[in-house]
Amino acid sequence: MDASRGCRSFQQARRHSRRSLIQAGGLSALGLSMSDWLLARSHASSLGASGGFGRAKRCIFIFLWGGPSHLDTLDPKPEAPDEIRGHFRTIATRLPGVRFSEILPRMAQVNDQFALIRSMSHGDPAHLSSGHATLTGHWAPVVKSDDVPPGPKDSPHLGALVSALRPGATDMPSWVSLPWKAYHPAAPGGQAPGQHGGWLGSSHDGMLLTGDPSQPQWKPPGISLPDTLSLDRLQSRAQLHQLLSSAQRSLDQQAASQSSLQNHQQQALAILGSSRAREAFDLSRESEATRDRYGRNIHGQSVLLARRLIEHEVPLVSVNWHNDGKNFWDTHGDNFNRLKTELAPPADLAFTALLSDLKERGMLEDTLVAWVGEFGRRPQITAANAGREHWPYCYSGILAGGPVRGGVVHGASDRHGAYPKEHPVSPLDFATTMLHALGIEPTQTLYDREGRPHFAGGGKVVESIF
Repeated sequence: MDASRGCRSFQQARRHSRRSLIQAGGLSALGLSMSDWLLARSHASSLGASGGFGRAKRCIFIFLWGGPSHLDTLDPKPEAPDEIRGHFRTIATRLPGVRFSEILPRMAQVNDQFALIRSMSHGDPAHLSSGHATLTGHWAPVVKSDDVPPGPKDSPHLGALVSALRPGATDMPSWVSLPWKAYHPAAPGGQAPGQHGGWLGSSHDGMLLTGDPSQPQWKPPGISLPDTLSLDRLQSRAQLHQLLSSAQRSLDQQAASQSSLQNHQQQALAILGSSRAREAFDLSRESEATRDRYGRNIHGQSVLLARRLIEHEVPLVSVNWHNDGKNFWDTHGDNFNRLKTELAPPADLAFTALLSDLKERGMLEDTLVAWVGEFGRRPQITAANAGREHWPYCYSGILAGGPVRGGVVHGASDRHGAYPKEHPVSPLDFATTMLHALGIEPTQTLYDREGRPHFAGGGKVVESIF
């Protein structure tokens, strides 16, 4: 199916050893030629001493599901014609000559603390397959498609790679995703691929926390004790069986696979037996002022919970923009009202609160923060309904913390924000740069369940931001 029907209008280490050549032969069966392999190896050797490698010990990945309009947020074009410029004024930032949209006032005041990439670009206008590229750093098995749901041939989520290569403490999950698995009701494939262990297998699926953590009665589903059962009473096998059965029913409702259920059950037991782990998931331990600081809404509290989890040694937490019942950042219609009143305020507040909070706690220097969507929006406004359509050819993304230099603007878009004017960055490059910062070499080889080799990263490192 053509991608435009899915939502209204919708591939580098150190030496060429014998083993490497054998691996290269295996890769050719996956679509990588010998020349591809050698080129990648050569490129990787040039990156071996590049700055920033491994400086980040943990990561919070904020995924703006739906595709935010770059022209109305981080890359406004005030001199463009009316049909492109949009409705918002621009405001000064901490960097001379760099302006943001007026709907991101807090981010404008902290842009000296993050690297802004204004030349993100690729050619896939479909939510599902481009979501896979963004979350995994590899193209989806089927590109330009909103038809294909998650499958075993998907590349593993970045969190799954961290789980395999840099696992966390034994009493904590190696990665957590919240507050849901990104899903698009207008896409025939439904849930975006690339949100699980993929070809690494279900043991690296990670933990999914669903629901709205801003609600007073919210508890982590599947890992919380019932009110009637204390830890002291969690002794008999009957009680244990009952608890696991309850967790399984809950996770069944979240459309988790059977193997994932088993993983979640094991994680639940580890967490239930660890006071540190239980504390990590308990938002009530945060002060009222801190909870207000992040925003008393599902996104703000999800980001705050992500900070708590990395503080308790969860290596990676992925915060997907939540299901708002209105297609998230996919603003085909009423773009400007939705951005101004519903989307930008919680995003602006939570991101800036996170950076400030991490900095105050001395965590920003070894915590990587990513903020990006799967694509941007078309420069030309759809006059009939004040919307913007999908536009993967140019958009913006943010990296902060760890080895990232604050105040960097990498790349630029043309005068209409339609295409990169210089230094294009693909979602594969973006994700590979994240892996590099986390100490995972792009050419580190992993093997799928059939013994076939795969590179950890599918792109190149954006070195200028370190």
